[in-house]
Amino acid sequence: MDKRKRRHKVQFAGSGDHTLAGILEMPADTPRAYALYAHCFTCGKDVVAASRIARRLAAHGFAVLRFDFTGLGDSGGDFSESNFSSNVRDLVCAARYLREHHQPARLLVGHSFGGAAALAAAAQIPEARAIATIAAPADPQHVLGQFGSAVDTIRQRGQAELQLAGRPFTIRRQFLDDLDKHKMGYIHTLERPLLIYHSPQDRVVSIDEAAELYNRAAHPKSFISLDGADHLLTRREDANYVADTLAAWATRYLTGET
Repeated sequence: MDKRKRRHKVQFAGSGDHTLAGILEMPADTPRAYALYAHCFTCGKDVVAASRIARRLAAHGFAVLRFDFTGLGDSGGDFSESNFSSNVRDLVCAARYLREHHQPARLLVGHSFGGAAALAAAAQIPEARAIATIAAPADPQHVLGQFGSAVDTIRQRGQAELQLAGRPFTIRRQFLDDLDKHKMGYIHTLERPLLIYHSPQDRVVSIDEAAELYNRAAHPKSFISLDGADHLLTRREDANYVADTLAAWATRYLTGET
């Protein structure tokens, strides 16, 4: 089958009055299960890790939806008005789209800030049978480390423009206020299998965050070290390794779930 015919652009209603854009990667045959992928902070559905992992999972028989959060990539909305809560709501909207137009998402995958969002959204996506995080922090407040001294400016002046991943982004005080509302104690009550990926060499999110996540989670839980990988999994072999091991792990929990 033509690979282009297995890659579908989709749109669906987001958490606000705007449309979110996504790509649904389909396997050559009937999907073993549907997965929902949440990208890292300020990235997008087309960042190399998201696209490579999604395509590799499709090669293993999974259908994977990756999409741009509010105000990023091809999605509508203003990024400066988004926050962690809106990311969680966007994930719930994406799950609703799959549920209504295809099949429910049985697997949730989140990278970095998207990993924290996936964990937070899990309670509102009960069909998900398994969850995996990649280079995720134990708490969403960790992202403030990327803002440096601008945090004080944002709190005092109401907003500031930051250079994140080489691009300018406006961060408003509401983003910080929203983070203050979120605590990740619910990780202990996921009641679903959790797989945690992290690199010991990650310079953006310390592997200590993975240890904290692991300690908070209840069994069944697993950890896979991405030794030598960077935070964004820019090497193809690292993204492929995640997808290959994830497919094997998820199959244990998704067998018979379609």
